[in-house]
Amino acid sequence: MLDTRRQARRLLGKLEISSTRRLVKMICAALFAAMIAFIPSYSGLEPAAMWTLFILIFAAGLWMTEAIPAFAVAILIIGLEILILGQPGGVYATGPKDWQMFVNPWASPIMWLFMGGFVLGQAAQTTGLDRMMARFVLKWFGSRPSNVLLGAMGLTFVFSMFMSNTATTAMMMSVMAPVIAGIDKKDPFVKALLLGVPFAANVGGMGTIIGSPPNAIAAGLLSETHAISFVEWMTLGLPPAIVLFFIAWLYLRFAHPSNSETLDLRGLEWETRTGSLLPMWKRLLVFPVFMLTVILWMTGSIHGMPTAVVSFIPITIFAVTGILNVAEVRRLQWDVLMLMAGGLSLGVAIQISGLATWVLGLIPMDAMGLLAIAFVLAYITTLLSNFMSNTAATNILAPLGIAVAVGFEPIVVVPLALGASAAMCLPISTPPNAIAFATGGMKTTDFFRGGLLMGILGPALAVIWVFWMLG
Repeated sequence: MLDTRRQARRLLGKLEISSTRRLVKMICAALFAAMIAFIPSYSGLEPAAMWTLFILIFAAGLWMTEAIPAFAVAILIIGLEILILGQPGGVYATGPKDWQMFVNPWASPIMWLFMGGFVLGQAAQTTGLDRMMARFVLKWFGSRPSNVLLGAMGLTFVFSMFMSNTATTAMMMSVMAPVIAGIDKKDPFVKALLLGVPFAANVGGMGTIIGSPPNAIAAGLLSETHAISFVEWMTLGLPPAIVLFFIAWLYLRFAHPSNSETLDLRGLEWETRTGSLLPMWKRLLVFPVFMLTVILWMTGSIHGMPTAVVSFIPITIFAVTGILNVAEVRRLQWDVLMLMAGGLSLGVAIQISGLATWVLGLIPMDAMGLLAIAFVLAYITTLLSNFMSNTAATNILAPLGIAVAVGFEPIVVVPLALGASAAMCLPISTPPNAIAFATGGMKTTDFFRGGLLMGILGPALAVIWVFWMLG
């Protein structure tokens, strides 16, 4: 209750100022996007691509300035795409159902993979499995903050080499939740842990063919000319990934140092969890389902079951058995699903409008050498992957890399795929980033600083290493 009308007016004044600042940020972002997209006379840029460029820059501005919540920007993207690109007879759509392509990502496999990861994390938290796993893993690294960070990132890195980095991040965030909860929220080291897991997951995916979809796409395209085996890919992708891993660890360690010399890990004890009050059969059921799901995610190349289909195992079992009730399902990070749906939808628009192709047309490929082409395509892939699906970016650029590097395709295409995993400047750049952002403990700028470092060094390391190995 407010004691006086003056206090009420003061509170309302703060709300008004906050709303005004948001509105000003939105207007500035829209004006800047319009200036970039419409004022210059771009040769060969079709209206649909021009409007997509506007939406892309507008969304990037809103995400960077945090004028509105990140999930709201994603919803705005879908709304603008439907309104501008989905209108029959407009700048792109010709049929009455063309607008559906912009909402289809909501039901895409990656969304169900996300849902499976969230359900696993919620079940682990509810039953106390998260603290049991954290205690088991972290006891080997001690309680020094730098060692805890190294242990969390190292485990994430290894898992991401053999399973979905999305699933790995969802699992590790649930494992690290009790550790983070035991640290003062004002301690900068909280951000180090929250950023360390997705950064390690992103670079860990570079290490194997099955580590990330871009790797598999590149290997598949190269199979007709220069087939790359599982071990050969590791020799090409793992060394730069390891270097990036330690760079990320050192950056987070010094950029977000802990205020304490040791961390209190007593909160990892099983008995302190409310999950210990649940029926024993529920707690015993979560672990085998958890492990079964992780193993099936890791061995998809053997049994052939898509990772999204595997996600239905925990979703179904935990829902039917009541391990997750209605209240707990409501606590799932639905805003992150909206965020990712908007990012995927933006990738659809960039592809179908011809914007990505137009950007590539600006590059004078014929006048460049092989090494220069590899650098350019790797960095373009990294740049595009920050705003759209890295799988989609690889699908667009990898065929071009093969076309311009006849006889030397792996030298260009492999670094291109590795560069896709180095894109992590924004919460929507990768699913691991989005999962970490869902904790609510970070701002967009926290991702940008470390992500920019990875985005600059990642493609360069990949190109230099692959060129040295194969050139």
